[in-house]
Amino acid sequence: MTSTKKGRVQMRQSSPGVVKEGLPYISLGAFVTLTLAVLGWGIPTMIALVATILTLNFFRDPERVTPQANGLVVAPADGKIVFVGPAVDPATGQVRTKVSIFMNVFNVHVNRTPVAGRVETITYFPGKFLNAALDKASEDNERNQFRIVDEHGHGWTVVQIAGLVARRIVCWAEEGDVVARGQRIGLIKFGSRVDLYLPDAYEVSVSNQQQTCAGQTIMAKIKDIKTTTETS
Repeated sequence: MTSTKKGRVQMRQSSPGVVKEGLPYISLGAFVTLTLAVLGWGIPTMIALVATILTLNFFRDPERVTPQANGLVVAPADGKIVFVGPAVDPATGQVRTKVSIFMNVFNVHVNRTPVAGRVETITYFPGKFLNAALDKASEDNERNQFRIVDEHGHGWTVVQIAGLVARRIVCWAEEGDVVARGQRIGLIKFGSRVDLYLPDAYEVSVSNQQQTCAGQTIMAKIKDIKTTTETS
């Protein structure tokens, strides 16, 4: 990663397939599995092996091919869309279209930026650990809020929300980062949810209950490419 404190270009390296934050969990699982195998404890060894495989699955981080056409918005998370509709943007107080993506324990947990632009602010809110599929999780749960201004001057709000199982939000971006569309910006350990608030200049391209793939699924498109500014 290269940096200048303000306006730096966020350059997270390509993943080898697993995020480094998962290595301690995977290593511990492998150690326990090996130890139990050496002791000749068959059933506990199999249980530990399955747990290790599941942990490896939790922290996988595959490469993605992000659509590059102008005016497209990609999914910030893998999972299932559980809400599409009007809601108050927590960063601006304005009513905007919100799309919520719920990540279960089998989804990839790495979050990506939906648009190219600049990270204006990142705000962390401590909170509860309610079921992330509930509407009130957007206000009550522990969460991390990004405010991103895209290449057309429109403001976006992306919120990582911890849930019932997820107890740790990891943020890889910093305020002032210049990010590419589909670039890795964070991780929610063991699932949870991401909320995306769209500027009025964009129209939703997805529907409720649809499955998404972070960095690849097209979430929205700009209505008029000539529209380049917005009151944020």
